[in-house]
Amino acid sequence: MKNLLILLVSFLIIYSIYFDISVGTLPHPATQKVEAVAKPKLPKARIPYFEVKVEPGDTLMTIVEHQIKKPLPVSITRLIHDFEALNPNQSTEKIQIGKSYRFPDYAK
Repeated sequence: MKNLLILLVSFLIIYSIYFDISVGTLPHPATQKVEAVAKPKLPKARIPYFEVKVEPGDTLMTIVEHQIKKPLPVSITRLIHDFEALNPNQSTEKIQIGKSYRFPDYAK
């Protein structure tokens, strides 16, 4: 009985190795289709803004909502796009405490 169990486990391991080598378990990057996510196209009008020094705990959304004193009137995607347009070469995920940035002003 013990020999049969060892034989079955060995067969399973050999089959797994064969399947992995011949077919593969992960898709090859060259065969995957990558869909580009397009940023929303907005008119090239000047965006009204205000400048704020980032404090600990601040996020893009909380800063804008605090400044306009109401909930965000635009989508988060639009907010991110406007912030990146006002602050070239600056990602929204990498804002730093103590630095000043331009934030879109939606109060107007």
